[in-house]
Amino acid sequence: MVRKVVTFGEVMLRLSTPGFKRFVQSDNFDVTFGGGEANVAVALANYGLDSYYITKLPRHEIGQSAINLLRKFGVDTGYIVRGGERIGIYFLETGASQRPSKVIYDRNYSAISTADPGEFRWDEIFEGKDWFHWTGITPALGSKAQAALRMACQTASEKGLTISCDLNFRKKMWTESDAQKIMIPLMEHVDVCIANEEDAEKSLGMKAGETDVHKAEIDEEGYFRLAEDLKNKFSFKSVAITLRESFSASRNGWSALMYDDKDCNPPYRSSKYDIQIIDRVGGGDSFASGLIYGMLELNNSKEALEFAVAASCLKQTIPGDFNLVSKDEVNKLIESGGSGRVER
Repeated sequence: MVRKVVTFGEVMLRLSTPGFKRFVQSDNFDVTFGGGEANVAVALANYGLDSYYITKLPRHEIGQSAINLLRKFGVDTGYIVRGGERIGIYFLETGASQRPSKVIYDRNYSAISTADPGEFRWDEIFEGKDWFHWTGITPALGSKAQAALRMACQTASEKGLTISCDLNFRKKMWTESDAQKIMIPLMEHVDVCIANEEDAEKSLGMKAGETDVHKAEIDEEGYFRLAEDLKNKFSFKSVAITLRESFSASRNGWSALMYDDKDCNPPYRSSKYDIQIIDRVGGGDSFASGLIYGMLELNNSKEALEFAVAASCLKQTIPGDFNLVSKDEVNKLIESGGSGRVER
């Protein structure tokens, strides 16, 4: 039986400077689409699951182009609502070495942020589905998106779906106090919580020990305690935390840990990869999609975590938001340990 996963959020037009150019250098942009939950939907379809993406997009050609791209990668777009005036945009300048990447948003009054919550037919959407995934970006879009998300979570809970949330705090979209006011009550519906050190602190008010990601220092025991505290406070079934050691914008250490009542108790830390980064945008989404696939299809949560970390390692070597790797490529990375040898 093929598992069915629903994601809900905003897909945006992505305009990125070619190569590693700065905004002020560029007279053209590379154009594609992306967004947290859309990135997850594409990866899950690529892994062979039935993947449904829910959003609202304008009826004009740019909205249709976004839908066409999702369809190209096997995502079911049949429940996308059409209407509104505009699609959100984000501009990306890719960093290198000690120069960080920069993102500028132009997403106010996008179609999804102005959508009537009643436009989404959640009873029909969730019928016969197995999993619902959302991120903290969606409620940051405003009161209407928050209301739609609450309805979605309540309906998914009533229908018995597993619900995952990637906390994904965005300081350019809302404050810590605003985020916690909305996010903490929504946690009652969440089974699987996905976070990094900043997300947990800014969205839920819980800090991970003495870790300083900017100094590439990981306080592993602090993260283990954070996972246990999150699980105990919010009654999550599973907590997964990504661990990024930022040596520079071009080179990161990448691993994760997981805590649950089954295979990862006490908390389990995955293998670690040393990544030469091409594009880290979508790295967290590729981790989330790998974890969802693993928890639905693999033997245990340790295997799911290893799959998620390897999948997200590979994504960060691919330009664009989407993770365009196969299950076989992820498994080969897990088996090889990351040699990167040429395949002939």
